Amino acid sequence: MPLHPQLLAMREQRRRDGTRPLYEQSLAEARAADLAAIKADRGAPYPVGEVVDLRVAGRLDARLYRPTGAGTKPVLVYFFGGGWVLGSLETSDGICRRLCADADCVVLSVAYRLAPEHPFPAAPLDCYAAVRWAASHVDGFGGDPARISVAGDSAGGNLAAAVTLQARAGGPALASQVLVYPNVEYGADTPSMRDNTDPSFFNRTSVGWYWGHYLARPEDGADPLASPLRAGDLSGLPPALIITAEYDPLRDEGERYADRLRAAGVPVELERYDGMTHGFFTMTGALVEARTATARVAEYLRKSWARAVKQYRP
Repeated sequence: MPLHPQLLAMREQRRRDGTRPLYEQSLAEARAADLAAIKADRGAPYPVGEVVDLRVAGRLDARLYRPTGAGTKPVLVYFFGGGWVLGSLETSDGICRRLCADADCVVLSVAYRLAPEHPFPAAPLDCYAAVRWAASHVDGFGGDPARISVAGDSAGGNLAAAVTLQARAGGPALASQVLVYPNVEYGADTPSMRDNTDPSFFNRTSVGWYWGHYLARPEDGADPLASPLRAGDLSGLPPALIITAEYDPLRDEGERYADRLRAAGVPVELERYDGMTHGFFTMTGALVEARTATARVAEYLRKSWARAVKQYRP
């Protein structure tokens, strides 16, 4: 379908304002511009029971969101997007608040180390350490060790997928994974990668810019923790919800990852949002479709936790 009218208007406004793509800015400028855009698009803070900043795994800043109401709650560990280069706990604050309230769960948002200061594999190792910390500290924040899931958007989706590969080998058992337009293959050459070149939005050049900052060496892109699509075996991974966007260079690789998971026997739900661009998921203050997508994620998480096997593997 055509590009959504609100996104068309956004593109025209960016053109009138002379907004430069992030990849044409300095790293400091890009980080500031990215955060400002996300704060503008996410709307008013969504109410939750409690928000606490803390440190996990001995070294990582994190933010814990608790819903209202008493009792033990499922746990979602969330990784923000930003191409492993941009992003912070503020980036995903709007999403984490909505998922905390709508899925009635504890959400732990993790500030993994960013590239190029800390190139691959710092981010996936940090994210896995945070999940292990969450699993071993659930008693301290009212979480259920049998109902732990991971999620993330864009680079955060990549990191969530990488965490499932690590957790398959070393625990903890995960109930589900939610990957929102994840980048899962370095050097992907797909129709969606070739077609999406509009400089007003995240495009093919953006993808290369982020990977170029993230990887210390191009050959690191073959590692499954960088490119989960290149993992030889995807069996035994947790059930997945994968969300893609029609006008997104990452669309095809995300959908191919869904196919690979299915072929390996992993239950997968795949949903493409037509008319949307990469990044729409965080625009909850601007797009009805973003709010619809977050509600869909919350519904999926509730169902995945309801059917989770009540067995904890530390």
